[in-house]
Amino acid sequence: MTINIRNFEQGDFEAWVQLWMKYLDFYGSDFNPEIAQKSFAKMCDEHHLSRQGLVAECDGKVVGFAHVIFHEHNWRLEDVCYLQDLFVEPAARSLGLGGKLIEYAHAQAVAQGASDFYWLTQDHNTGARKLYDQIGQLTSFIKYAKPIVC
Repeated sequence: MTINIRNFEQGDFEAWVQLWMKYLDFYGSDFNPEIAQKSFAKMCDEHHLSRQGLVAECDGKVVGFAHVIFHEHNWRLEDVCYLQDLFVEPAARSLGLGGKLIEYAHAQAVAQGASDFYWLTQDHNTGARKLYDQIGQLTSFIKYAKPIVC
């Protein structure tokens, strides 16, 4: 079995969008084809370095992804890195691909001089949290949101 973690390529769109729809379904969100196309294009654009997409391949088949956003931070001189999304096909989760995606994204953050690397998850996402507890450090921050209604 060959496992590979790498940056998005244009040819990954069809495999990625299938996984993206499963990820959105897990979080109870609707799929929007226009948003998917724009987001994927930004993550493939080598001139748009603030967003990056990663794929996990198993024997040449895309079975997982991660989305990374580099952004400024008012408390630091350097950018910070936010791992916004992470998903691995349920059948491939025993292969450790979630951890490999996180470690690859973290290595990119270090290489680009980011001063922090962080991610969020829902409190009931117990399967993912088992992995996150092994890799990262739980913080005391609680997220609040207020919808913007147009």
